[in-house]
Amino acid sequence: MTHPSNIVIATRESALAMWQARHIEARLHALYPAIQTHLLGMTTEGDRMLGTPLAKIGGKGLFVKELELALASGQADIAVHSMKDVPMNLAPGFSIAAITEREDPRDAFVSNDYRDLESLQPGSVIGTSSLRRESQLRARFPRFRVEPLRGNVQTRLRKLDEGRYAAIILAAAGLKRLGLGERITRILEPSYSLPAVGQGALGIECCSDRGEVIAALAPLNDPDTRWCVEAERALSRALAGSCQVPLGGFAEISGTSARLRGFVASPDGSRMVYDDVSAPRSEVPQELGNAVAQRLIAKGAREILAGLDGQTR
Repeated sequence: MTHPSNIVIATRESALAMWQARHIEARLHALYPAIQTHLLGMTTEGDRMLGTPLAKIGGKGLFVKELELALASGQADIAVHSMKDVPMNLAPGFSIAAITEREDPRDAFVSNDYRDLESLQPGSVIGTSSLRRESQLRARFPRFRVEPLRGNVQTRLRKLDEGRYAAIILAAAGLKRLGLGERITRILEPSYSLPAVGQGALGIECCSDRGEVIAALAPLNDPDTRWCVEAERALSRALAGSCQVPLGGFAEISGTSARLRGFVASPDGSRMVYDDVSAPRSEVPQELGNAVAQRLIAKGAREILAGLDGQTR
């Protein structure tokens, strides 16, 4: 198979994003030892507005837009994303050519003083950047204060270490990829904190007309991870999901069976609908995602979503 002799990889410049880009770069070199690669570090609008909650500035697509402009202009050949940051509907002309094997998809409880959420004192301040995490925390622990927490992984940990929060909730995958797994106090199981759609999975995006690039990336695609992420994204798409909506979706494959769990909630956790559907692995993943979405709608998801206008902080 012929492949491009040179690949420019667009990436955000945070430590985690650079780790992800270098990881894909190393995978490409392992596949094609003669290939030349170059990282194009970029600062996105989402990075420039770290003082404002994502739900107020347009969502996680702000981390993707500049990278797509680099692809469209020919400055870059591919862009590496955390799939949880990729909008549910890709802009025309772009494709996710590969989704690599998933890292730990779960949330992580991080604290210097407490072993778990149950041991926190009433009124304790918990930091999170996610309405999804916030709604689940507020539903289970109304006695806590949940406060916004933006910034890269190291910045969030520093704010914890400075005593601004009793605990923070982060994605386990980011901590593990950065070699910070020892900072995890406790892993939160999906039954306790349902992960974000695409959490822990890396996607490689390129222009849809770059057939030779798509073919070169094909060996990096993990079929099971892609199946799960596509089911999750179909669920979110059917419910107009974004970081402006407290929504979780998590699919798993066991043998020939697949399972998708999903929920929609109000930010304060006072209203929440949940469902859980299993299907054969041979089923089209979007069908499972749509099936869970329809069950959530039947339980009142549309009414919850309709009441969110102006409520997200």
